[in-house]
Amino acid sequence: MTHTQQLKDTGRMGFVMASSVNIKNGLLTTKISLHNKIPYPTFRHRPTEIKCTRALTNSTGQHNEQYCFDIVRKRDYDGFLCSLLLPEAVRRSTLALRAFNVELAQIKDSVSQKTIGLMRMEFWKSAVEDIYRDDPPAQPIGAELWRAVRKHTLTRRWMLRIISEREKDMEDRAYRNLQDLEAYGENTQSSLLYLLLETLGVKNVHADHAASHIGKAQGILTCLRATPYNSSRRKVYLPMDICMLHGASQEDFIRGSRDQNVRDVVYDIASQAHVHLQHARSFNENVPHAAMPAFLQTVSNSISFSFSPLPTPL
Repeated sequence: MTHTQQLKDTGRMGFVMASSVNIKNGLLTTKISLHNKIPYPTFRHRPTEIKCTRALTNSTGQHNEQYCFDIVRKRDYDGFLCSLLLPEAVRRSTLALRAFNVELAQIKDSVSQKTIGLMRMEFWKSAVEDIYRDDPPAQPIGAELWRAVRKHTLTRRWMLRIISEREKDMEDRAYRNLQDLEAYGENTQSSLLYLLLETLGVKNVHADHAASHIGKAQGILTCLRATPYNSSRRKVYLPMDICMLHGASQEDFIRGSRDQNVRDVVYDIASQAHVHLQHARSFNENVPHAAMPAFLQTVSNSISFSFSPLPTPL
């Protein structure tokens, strides 16, 4: 046998031995050897595939934007009109924030059981946390919120505060006193205004003070405006301390009474909203001009007082 033949035979034996070792050591060794021999496949996207992916993404984004646009127009028309007057650079983010607020506000009236409403509140708590982890839910408002957060670096605390207050409101009880109603306005409407100021790039203590008073006024006026609707469902949420002060019962509002004691209750509550608007106006000279678009809804609040003059108490 020649030297060359010996080398070939040795190589064959080595291959057989290596194979037997692979088999003896189990499937893992076999996989490793195959893995080393077979390269991973590579894929290349064709230009047409990239264009289709981009078109799909753009189409989804437009759908999400239109969804927020429609829900705000339907459920918060004052806020919708004010959003249209904002600078174009922040308009989409503003509509996303208002859609978020509307979505939370309508949970209470759209569920048949409190437990279901609380589950939806938990969903939004988790959604906000996911948004700030760059993992937004596959839901139009959530996707638009994520976009707004990335663009304007919005504060998570304000969103969570809105959710927490709406969750407390699921208790479906009248406010104990006017201070509770003001706290509701601060935690919902004022928090929304703080977020709108952030979209406008405004960080100013005077603007924040104005937003606080405006939010409280809006919360009070919203409660008053909703009283006829709530009364038709045999529910009254007006502060109990003011009702007791004037001797007005919940049944008076449910019956649609226009007696003087009912008018006095409305007068006292509306007067407090008016005081907050006056306080907000006192900051006018110190609030930056860039913040003014966030406060456009105070115009509709003032119009409410103009067309519905406060009744004169006896």
